[in-house]
Amino acid sequence: MWMEFLYEYGLFLIKFGTVIGGVAAVAFLIVMLKMRSRVAEEGHLEVKHINQKFDHAKLMLEAATLPKGIFKKSVKAHKEKQKKAEKSDAGDRKRIFVLNFRGDIRADEVASLREEISAILTTAANQDEVLVILESGGGTVHGYGLGASQLRRIRDKSIPLTVAVDKVAASGGYMMACVANRIIAAPFAIIGSIGVLAQIPNFHKLLKKHDIDFEQISAGRYKRTLSLFGENTEADREKLRAELEETHELFKQFVRENREQVDVEAISTGEHWHGQKALELGLVDALQTSDDYLSEAAKSTDIYEIRFARKKPFVEKFFSSAAKLFHHESSKL
Repeated sequence: MWMEFLYEYGLFLIKFGTVIGGVAAVAFLIVMLKMRSRVAEEGHLEVKHINQKFDHAKLMLEAATLPKGIFKKSVKAHKEKQKKAEKSDAGDRKRIFVLNFRGDIRADEVASLREEISAILTTAANQDEVLVILESGGGTVHGYGLGASQLRRIRDKSIPLTVAVDKVAASGGYMMACVANRIIAAPFAIIGSIGVLAQIPNFHKLLKKHDIDFEQISAGRYKRTLSLFGENTEADREKLRAELEETHELFKQFVRENREQVDVEAISTGEHWHGQKALELGLVDALQTSDDYLSEAAKSTDIYEIRFARKKPFVEKFFSSAAKLFHHESSKL
């Protein structure tokens, strides 16, 4: 009896200690994640001189393919060109600042974009240019609306803005792209999708089948329209449709203001087009990849790639991944 009591008591202490240890570990993890988040949010700016990248690639290829004597002459000519450029008035030479934007559903990269643009605006002049290499299939209205507003800051300072689309600028991605003075796109890039989408699963029938009640209390007639677990009515659906139509009209007006040359009614059907057709419709201005654009510009322009490096904390990575799998925002571009 006594031994059995000691055994059960010891087992209880072990279980209790395990629970306390687990709670302490979780608390410690939360504190560490918060500390790392603060550091991560600060980030830092990285600047790369792209001209050096092109020069280095050229010399490496020539070293491997040209006869030794010809290669030496090429190196000598390159050095003389560099010396001449250093002696010339650097203030008269145009600069291109390159930004890379890879948009997800929540437009998380807008946080870095705003830092990059803020930095550029402290030094860029009207003779300079900003090139945004944009890739996005769209996402939340407010996220991409803010992204477009960030790009608008460049236009408002009378600094030429070019957007290059190598793969896709659809929906919210095109909302950002249309702000540019000039849009270039690869021939098979996906462009357009000017529409608004809302989709949400509903589990009401499943809950009803298993005799599970769902209660939702709200103040305000339209605080909630469609519901995940409640019974959706036709009135709920009509209200959401009206909200989507209103957002769509705002989207169309935004495109109209920034791309006066397009027939907005013709291209705002939610369809998307490849580069060649997008050019015919006036959605883009030229067919060209960002690589061709930069390699040509590097002959007479100083090109700098700007990147705000911010290491995402674990919590942000987790929720970003979860959003990609289970996103059901009320409206999505």
